Amino acid sequence: MINVFDLQNGRLNQVNIESRNDLEKAAPVWVDLTDPNDEERAWVKSIYDVTLPGEDEVKDIEASARYYEAENGDLHLRTDFLLEEEDGPSRVVTVAFILTKDMLFSVHNDDLPVFRLVRMRARSRPGSIADYKDVLLDLYATDAEYSADALEGIYQSLEEVSRSVLQKQVSDADAAEILNAIAQEEDLNGRIRRNMMDTRRAVSFLMRGRLLNADQFEEARQILRDIESLDGHTAFLFDKINFLMDATVGFININQNKIIKIFSVASVAFLPPTLIASIYGMNFKILPELDWGMGYPFALVLMVASAITPFWYFRRRGWLN
Repeated sequence: MINVFDLQNGRLNQVNIESRNDLEKAAPVWVDLTDPNDEERAWVKSIYDVTLPGEDEVKDIEASARYYEAENGDLHLRTDFLLEEEDGPSRVVTVAFILTKDMLFSVHNDDLPVFRLVRMRARSRPGSIADYKDVLLDLYATDAEYSADALEGIYQSLEEVSRSVLQKQVSDADAAEILNAIAQEEDLNGRIRRNMMDTRRAVSFLMRGRLLNADQFEEARQILRDIESLDGHTAFLFDKINFLMDATVGFININQNKIIKIFSVASVAFLPPTLIASIYGMNFKILPELDWGMGYPFALVLMVASAITPFWYFRRRGWLN
């Protein structure tokens, strides 16, 4: 799918593209391609003389492949953007940018919320976009905001986990649910840290390349400050996740120790009746059940007392609490 935008009074205006002829008539500042097919790639190649990277090229993580200038002067960037999905875990989507002929080309396989938000804001804020580099910086700034919102979601989720861990007795079933929730939030926190690291590298590359004017350079510095402010949050969340993980594992160990203690007490409790039965079995000449009228009641009382006494003693000592 091709989304083409031109500039009208400092606003991004989307141009309806239904055919090759529509694309030839457009004077875009931004051409955004979401999972383009072969025909759309051919249109871009023939009209703008821009070769779009393939899927394998986009995923290349080598630094030399993520930021470089082609022989024809086109500037290529690969940047990661966070994507949270309601029906699945979060993931990072790599976007290929090409800066050429005063136009920005972006290629990605998924429709990203950051891109939708930039398009919506640019249409409602006149004068916010002056050229294609402003579009790119706006994408990076919005990505930082999106990551900050995701971190707020982690804070809220961990608050619920904290109440579960710290305000009630945790069973093994509860512990399993808590560990699953913690693992999901740790995965998201790690992806946000990776995403911000990649965005920082991309913005720094633009600043070092002297591609930005004075206002754009200052905006890039503000983006870096925003990203730096998020580093403290991701580090704090990492420590909090580790604390909750340790606390949950501690409750699991306590539950296991209780089970071991019960089995230990049970084995000790059954030792006296077993010992008495053995003594009876080895002393055939002394059988009070046969020689004494109260022999059977005496033997039963002795067996019951030998079984109850250890439990009473262990509870007095607090071993069964």
